[in-house]
Amino acid sequence: MEDLTRAVWLRRLVVASLLVGLFVLVVQVLQPFVVPLLWSAILAYATWPAFTWLRTRFGGRAGSAALLMTLLISAAIILPIVWLISLLQSEAVHAYDGLTALLANGVKVPPQLLALPVVGDWLREAAARIAADRGMLGSELRQLFDRSFGEIAMLIGGVGRNIVKLLIAIFSLFFMYRDGESLYRQIANVLEQFLGTRVHHYLASIGLTVKAVVYGLVLAALAQGLLAGIGYAVAGLDAPVFLGALTTLCALIPFVVPLIWGSASLWLLLSGKTVAAIGLFLWGALAVSWIDNVVRPLVISGATRIPFLLVLFGVLGGLAAFGLVGLFIGPVILAVAIAIWREWLAEKQAASSTSI
Repeated sequence: MEDLTRAVWLRRLVVASLLVGLFVLVVQVLQPFVVPLLWSAILAYATWPAFTWLRTRFGGRAGSAALLMTLLISAAIILPIVWLISLLQSEAVHAYDGLTALLANGVKVPPQLLALPVVGDWLREAAARIAADRGMLGSELRQLFDRSFGEIAMLIGGVGRNIVKLLIAIFSLFFMYRDGESLYRQIANVLEQFLGTRVHHYLASIGLTVKAVVYGLVLAALAQGLLAGIGYAVAGLDAPVFLGALTTLCALIPFVVPLIWGSASLWLLLSGKTVAAIGLFLWGALAVSWIDNVVRPLVISGATRIPFLLVLFGVLGGLAAFGLVGLFIGPVILAVAIAIWREWLAEKQAASSTSI
């Protein structure tokens, strides 16, 4: 009997070791594709109502509906990126021509800035050096480019890798639409073996949080674009509606919006419009940039009943820990933790009421 028990235990140990080894190998193989798969799952879940509507119109043919939804999402993602790249190319030429004309006429630093302590002396010296040698600025930029060649190469490589991840995510999106329901049932059934029926409550919390983050991201981008457009119009910039739309698009990427209104403020300053430049800078710093940290957590907090402060920490902490996809992972982790906490409190309260 003892030998039989030992044999059974040894067999279970071998099976468990093989399963753990297999799991490690699977993770190692799929590790480069985890982030694209997460993005495709997030996009599929956030747009699932539109997919189900299309599937109904196609008579239940999930493959045709999945293909059309994938093409629509691809266009919604790729076309703005292409537009933004072409826009940056054309605007860079205009900005260079404007900067050249500005330098040809001599750099005129506003007297208000020259009166500032420390900064005023530095600006006065820089303007004097540029006026004495017009080619100095170009040589300084070339030297900066040479010193930063390694960083620029790394940046280009990072952009290339992100493009590959984007293509993988779009390719995976078709299968997420077509087989998403089957995959969800399988995951739920496996988790139910370990966590019981409560796992459905946790999955519902995850789904609600993902939708809230997506809606919060879009609403925050629209709010930033609207406020920035108002600032551009008041500051007297050309095409404020266009600049506001550009800010809305860039607001979907964290920490990019300050580059837009900051560059506009700098251009106004170099053009001699000091009051407008300072006003736009303050408006961007105090209103445009902060609205993202208010609208998004408020939307997520209202939809998921998670305290505002925890949502803010989840968004910022997730972004710091996991990158851009951490915008979703951070709040999801907190949502599951809060769901477990509330369930535990409810069980304790029910147990206390029963004992009384």
